[in-house]
Amino acid sequence: MKKAESVFQYEVYNSIKELNASDADLLDAARKATKNSSAIYSNFKVGAAAKLKGEKDFMIGSNHENASYPVSICAERSLLAAVASKFGKKIIETMAISYVNTNKGKSSDEPISPCGMCRQALLQHEVNTKRQMRLILSGKSGKVYIINSAKSLLPLQFDGSAL
Repeated sequence: MKKAESVFQYEVYNSIKELNASDADLLDAARKATKNSSAIYSNFKVGAAAKLKGEKDFMIGSNHENASYPVSICAERSLLAAVASKFGKKIIETMAISYVNTNKGKSSDEPISPCGMCRQALLQHEVNTKRQMRLILSGKSGKVYIINSAKSLLPLQFDGSAL
């Protein structure tokens, strides 16, 4: 038997105020995108914003829930679909993800991390474009994490090489 270990590094900032202007603007866009969320069951509103290579404006996405839960879509996959629909295989340089938890007694000040399905979708975007995508993870306020590649969030990833 042999033991293996997977470790990744990420940057931790105390608040949006410590980010460079470009990253702060992108995170602000993700925070604003939470207003477009339809989180009628969970009250957990997620927004995402992407900086695309060669584009000035950001693309945004938000989560949308459905009474038939599998029909729901997360903000990250909503955004990936919008980017692919409009631009094809355009490279997303950086994606910011934020949330607002409106459930009574819950805060929104810890960084959010994509669910497993979104991690797989983010990884697939990196595979399709052959480029890493930076991720900025945050809540409505508080600490901010920056991860240099979506692949870091899924160390034992499934990709097309297995097919």
